[in-house]
Amino acid sequence: MASQNRNKDFLIISKNILPEAILKTAQAKELLVKGDAQTINEAVDRVQLSRSAFYKYKDGVFPFYEASKEKIITLSLTLENTAGVLSNVLNTIACFRANILTINQGIPLQGIANVTISIENTGMVDTPENLLAGLGEIQGVRKIEVIGQN
Repeated sequence: MASQNRNKDFLIISKNILPEAILKTAQAKELLVKGDAQTINEAVDRVQLSRSAFYKYKDGVFPFYEASKEKIITLSLTLENTAGVLSNVLNTIACFRANILTINQGIPLQGIANVTISIENTGMVDTPENLLAGLGEIQGVRKIEVIGQN
């Protein structure tokens, strides 16, 4: 799939602004991947989507974790200037077996530090979404954004 999409442009878009047909296409594809549906007909019936809509969107919609396999992801984090917060962020990334490529931290201002981290997720043991969720649970992490993906 990566070779098919190599020359395409991608956007990261919140699911809640997408049309229902695109969301249902993603759900149907997930049913097929997980083996919960054996055929396209079964998958589209279960999510109440027409086959024509499925075929229209199937090659253009896929989960964030699938789009980001074997990629470099650049994260922007806003952290409280508290001892151990950055260390906890780095330890969490290490627990997911993501390879840290770069770390840039600005001087903390008014108790807030901005950090940019680029990671290679080829060897990750979980999805990028779960990594972001794990980072968001760290006390002292105020904000996380995916600002780039190669």
